[in-house]
Amino acid sequence: MAIIHHTALKPTKLELITSWLPSRPWYLGRGAPELVKAGGFRLDDPEGEVGIEFMVVTDTSGGHPAAYLVPLTYRGAPLDGAEHALVGTMEHGVLGRRWAYDGCHDPVLVAQLLALVEGRVQAQDQNTSDTPDREVTRSCTGDGLTAADLTTAADDHEGTELPTAGGPVLRLHRVLRPAPGGTPVLPPGATGHVSGAWNMPDGSRAQGLFAVVR
Repeated sequence: MAIIHHTALKPTKLELITSWLPSRPWYLGRGAPELVKAGGFRLDDPEGEVGIEFMVVTDTSGGHPAAYLVPLTYRGAPLDGAEHALVGTMEHGVLGRRWAYDGCHDPVLVAQLLALVEGRVQAQDQNTSDTPDREVTRSCTGDGLTAADLTTAADDHEGTELPTAGGPVLRLHRVLRPAPGGTPVLPPGATGHVSGAWNMPDGSRAQGLFAVVR
């Protein structure tokens, strides 16, 4: 299991994301965001080298707060060929310099996300070591995928898609929306999903879809 180090980060994750988020086509704001951490979960790298975190942040800068899913990987060295996906670098109080990447472009995160969809791994608490996150749910009714099946991640105005040559698509919902009634409903044709929870600005807890395979 990944060990969560409670230590200083310079700059902080929120500071990195604040600078990076306006460059995304799915960002709804018109200026600099004002971000608060609203939730998320972690996955373990089987090799123990890469940190994997699915962070939910809420932007309160506009009239209508917006929640975003930001999958991140943390590495001790640059990831070859992923310069376009670099969110930034930071100094970790225990591990030293870390390179933070948009995880949709990191094969380690993509492989573990697919393993989560298929039930081969379990989501972990965002802040506590060796503790499952029971609010993360998943399903899989179709054939399994591997990270090698997926082509390059592409952003649009709602999220990020990783298609396969054979047709199935892994789609991450970057702009999160609470499920009506608190129960996420899969879109037609979906064969797998991951859903999770996050804090709303009014203090309530929302549930919604994080990722769908269809």
